[in-house]
Amino acid sequence: MKQIKLALCLAALVASLGMSGQARAQAPIVIKFSHVVTDAAPKGKAALKFKELAEKYTNGRVKIEVYPNSTLYKDAEEMEALQLGAVQILAPSTAKFAPLGVKQFEVLDLPFLFKDQATYDRMINGPLGKGLFTRLETKGVKGLAYWDNGFYLISANRPLIQPSDLKGLKIRISGSKVDDQTLRGMGANPQIMAFSELYQALQSGVVDGAQNTASNYTTQKLNEVQKNITTLYHIHLQYAVVVNKKFWDGLPADIRTELDKAMAEATVSNNANSVQDNEKALAAIRATGKTAIHDPTPDEMKVWRAAMMPVYASAESRIGKDMIDEAQKLAAQ
Repeated sequence: MKQIKLALCLAALVASLGMSGQARAQAPIVIKFSHVVTDAAPKGKAALKFKELAEKYTNGRVKIEVYPNSTLYKDAEEMEALQLGAVQILAPSTAKFAPLGVKQFEVLDLPFLFKDQATYDRMINGPLGKGLFTRLETKGVKGLAYWDNGFYLISANRPLIQPSDLKGLKIRISGSKVDDQTLRGMGANPQIMAFSELYQALQSGVVDGAQNTASNYTTQKLNEVQKNITTLYHIHLQYAVVVNKKFWDGLPADIRTELDKAMAEATVSNNANSVQDNEKALAAIRATGKTAIHDPTPDEMKVWRAAMMPVYASAESRIGKDMIDEAQKLAAQ
């Protein structure tokens, strides 16, 4: 925290010394957008698309600086940096909001909640997704959009055919307690770790496996250090594009309108790309022949589902029974 605050003070001092009042009036509004994946990932491409559109629609009155692959802040640092105003926009996985006291986002991590992509789209764009964003505003954070990245695969250096195959394995997770409970229920040892550190951790054996979308496996080359991948599709990965609320509210109204427009178009682009990129990535992994891919049979899927269902009851004290019941009701529609 001290380092972030010091950086903010120095930046403000340099800005005040280096600009006249007239220059400050003419200078573009700089928005720093930090995220943890590469430019080649769906989220990375969407961030660059937003930059392009935002600068175009505001006629250069706004400059978007995109910092991919944790080059500005790592996972554990970025939310605090956003609240302090050191960065203006983030796109973290929704599990990252629990430390702010908004644990309800972890309802999205319940296994097999979304039966398919259409169910996810309907729920995230409806009252559930909008209600979750509302909960962030008291924390100084405003939600702008949800960026889709598809469903998780799960991997290790041994075949994962049934839940018992996870027993004793150290599996990297992003930080969701629901995710933690799900894996522990099957005998795994979840390990919270920054995404930027995952490749090296898998390569060195610090962790044994991971769960992520196909495009994240290929853009980070995770498949090169995992011998086995199971297409379980048990949890959906989405990112919440969020902005420092004080900063956003202080922007001129016409600027916010154009940024909203740019964000809406970048979101459509991201969601289309995520589907295509995941399909291409999985096909590319299969084509190499270096990673064995297991597609569970219907009977095997029943076993996986049964093994994960107990987490719904154990998550009630964290997320709230009413929210879990409502999510299940919406998913069944």
